[in-house]
Amino acid sequence: MNSSMIQPGTERQLKNRTSLGQTVRNSLTMAYRGLLKLRRTPEQLFDVTFQPIIFTLMFTYIFGGAISGDVASYLPVIIPGILVQTVITTSVVTGVQLREDMDKGVFDRFKSLPIARIAPLAGALLADTIRYTIATVLTFTMGYIMGYRPEGGLGYVALAGLVVILCSWAISWIFAFCGVIARSASGVQGISMIVLFPLTFLSNAFVPVDTMPGWLQWFVNINPISHLVTAVRDLTNSGTVGWDLTISLVGAAVIVAIFAPITVRAYMRRT
Repeated sequence: MNSSMIQPGTERQLKNRTSLGQTVRNSLTMAYRGLLKLRRTPEQLFDVTFQPIIFTLMFTYIFGGAISGDVASYLPVIIPGILVQTVITTSVVTGVQLREDMDKGVFDRFKSLPIARIAPLAGALLADTIRYTIATVLTFTMGYIMGYRPEGGLGYVALAGLVVILCSWAISWIFAFCGVIARSASGVQGISMIVLFPLTFLSNAFVPVDTMPGWLQWFVNINPISHLVTAVRDLTNSGTVGWDLTISLVGAAVIVAIFAPITVRAYMRRT
C-alpha cells in the first residue's frame, strides 16, 4: 500500500500500536531479567521458600492445640492465613528492589537504551508474580504434608491461589510507589513493615475473631486482610464464593486504579 494513501489518523493509530507492542515486549524482557537475577542470586528467594515452611510449622504447633484442640482441626484455619500473610508480605520486595536498582544507577543505564521507559517498572512488577506463585505453592504443599485436605478440591485451591497472587500484585503497586519516592531501600522496608505488621496480625488469619476484645473485633472485621483470608478459606475449605471474595477483588482493582497511575507518573519524573 502506498504510504500517501494512509490517512493521518490511521498512521497515528499504527504508530501507537507499534509503540504499545514494543512496550509489552520490553516489559517482558525486563521481567526475564528479573528471573535471571533470581537464578543468579537464589538467596532472594529465601523469604518465599523458608517463611511459609517455618511459619506454618511454628504457628500450627504453637497455637493449634490452644485454639482448635488439635493440629488437624487448626490446619483449615491457619493455612489460608499463612498463605495470605506470606504472599502479601512478599510484595514489599517489589519496592525495595526497585529502590536498590535506582540507587545503583541501573535505571540510568536503561534510559540510554532504545526501550520503553516504563518497561523496567512493569517488568519488575511482572517478575515478582513468580515469587508469589512460589510462596503459594509451598504453603499449600506444606499444609498437605502436615495433613491439610481442603474440601473445596484442587480447582478451588488453585482459584484461591490466583486470588491471593492477584491481590498481592495489586498491593505491590503501593510499595512500588514507595520505592520510587523513598530515599533508601531500608526506608521502604521499614515503612512497609510498619503498615503490614499490624494489618496481618490484627486480622482473622491466626485466631477466631470472637476470641478478641470487642473494640479489636471492630477493626479486624473491617481489615481488608481479614476479608481476603475469609475468601481463601471459603474457596479452599468449602468450595464456595462469598461476599468477601468480591470485596477483595474490588479492593485490589481500586488499589491498582489509584496507585498505578501515580506510581508511573512518579517513576517517569525520576527517570
